[in-house]
Amino acid sequence: MISRALRLTSIALTLARYRLDELLVALPPLRFARAVRLLPWGRRHVRELSRGARLRLALQELGPIYVKFGQILSTRRDLLPEDIAEDLAGLQDDVPPFPSEQARAIIERQLGAPIAELFAQFDDSPLASASIAQVHGARLKTGEAVVVKVVRPGIELQIRRDLELLRALARLVRRYHPEGDRIRPDDIVSEFQRVIYRELDMKAEAASASLLKRNFEGSRDLYIPAIHWQMTAPRVLVMERVEGVPVKDIAELKRRGVNLERLARRGIRVFYSQVFRDNLFHADMHPGNLLVDTTNPQDPTWIALDFGIVESLTPEDLYYIGENFLAIFNRDYRRVAELHVEAGWVPADTRLDELTAAVRTVGEPNFTRPLEEVSFAEMVIELFSVARQFKLTLQPQLIMLQKTLLNIEGMGRELYPRLNIWDVAKPELEAIFAERYGLPRTARRMLKEMPSWLARAPELPGLFHGFLKTTGEGRLRTRIDSEDLEKLADELGRHNRRLPGAVFAAGLVVSGAVLAGYQVAPLWEGHSLPGAVAVTAGFILGWLCWRAR
Repeated sequence: MISRALRLTSIALTLARYRLDELLVALPPLRFARAVRLLPWGRRHVRELSRGARLRLALQELGPIYVKFGQILSTRRDLLPEDIAEDLAGLQDDVPPFPSEQARAIIERQLGAPIAELFAQFDDSPLASASIAQVHGARLKTGEAVVVKVVRPGIELQIRRDLELLRALARLVRRYHPEGDRIRPDDIVSEFQRVIYRELDMKAEAASASLLKRNFEGSRDLYIPAIHWQMTAPRVLVMERVEGVPVKDIAELKRRGVNLERLARRGIRVFYSQVFRDNLFHADMHPGNLLVDTTNPQDPTWIALDFGIVESLTPEDLYYIGENFLAIFNRDYRRVAELHVEAGWVPADTRLDELTAAVRTVGEPNFTRPLEEVSFAEMVIELFSVARQFKLTLQPQLIMLQKTLLNIEGMGRELYPRLNIWDVAKPELEAIFAERYGLPRTARRMLKEMPSWLARAPELPGLFHGFLKTTGEGRLRTRIDSEDLEKLADELGRHNRRLPGAVFAAGLVVSGAVLAGYQVAPLWEGHSLPGAVAVTAGFILGWLCWRAR
């Protein structure tokens, strides 16, 4: 408890040094730290920086786990102001490497053999080092070049401690910040916990990479390195080493004569194939995780790395998000509004005419410009932002989808500024939906399910008869099982437990006043001991009852 308080104090002082006053003012328990900004070392050189840049620097100073949290937070453009989200997106997950002796020990313990037996060559100098793991180059006994990803020693304990602090801060924000209920900081921390614990599991990352590779087997659009399963464990991942030009090195791509328009169009096609064809997408496709195979410059291929964050959508969300995209492509604003209601993203009683008008205010200004100047990703994010006034609720996977779309589109435009997203995305999505939800595939799915339906068919007459009988006798009951109702019941229970204590406390105070009689008035002048005892006892006992609720 003391260590947590000290760490919270340290966080508050760091925020103060970077003049993040608005965060401290919103949290009364941390306001004491504002005094730090009055000191010369508290002002530093940050006064002229934007608030997003100051927050980014503060998170970098707090440590790698907070950097990772900032990266996840940057995806929540439905909650964060645009300027802060942009600055947090620039956080670099680059930390000093841990000693190679520790990496070797972890590998040998996880794989159950000495390094000399596992590899013909192992490079002690890491190729990259991040908050969760670091990567070493190696060569197998067969001569194949590989990379070995090793989870940092002791990172689980550090993550657990930092998560406790983040949850404590989230409770403070929820309680004291004027928009705490809308921001839902505890939900953001829970989302971060889900992502970061999954990144710790190298076997889960290997499985995601393996499935992505199978989905693009034989494709020239995307290449996924092969996984060496016999040398993969919960904390160690061995993967094929691939060579390519970093996608952000546009000068080198041009020097090699790469067809940048084709590369950009392929990037958009890869996104739509991953999401809507396969329902499995790489959700961390920033420039640091992407290379380009330039073996054939006129037919370049994307190479993806780092599969710690791979997402899927529910079948319902996949359908509705795709239909939303198609409706936006076709400027069918009424259909966009209807889909938001049908999907349950906004309440069922939302007025469709008002939501349609709000969608139109997003779409029409964009469609008056040349399409090669329009950002579809930014339009989708703006659309969801406008829909917040209609109590929009989105699942974390949809937020990650927004982030991935923004990254892919941004890289495509950097590669080829005249890229027309609509010209590539619309026919691609239409073709995928025609195949995915068309009659042939639906018929195949029905035939596949037919044996299961036939197996249950004999039960149907009895179930139908039982339903009719129960309804006819007036014994039909509706059972509602919902987490929301459970939370409501808990809240009502807490209020009910508080009520007797409050009533009892009030009774004691009133009783004390009655017992003191006329002596209560002189109490405040110090002349009535019985009145003082009665009223004080009432307050003390009432407080004890409230505490014991």
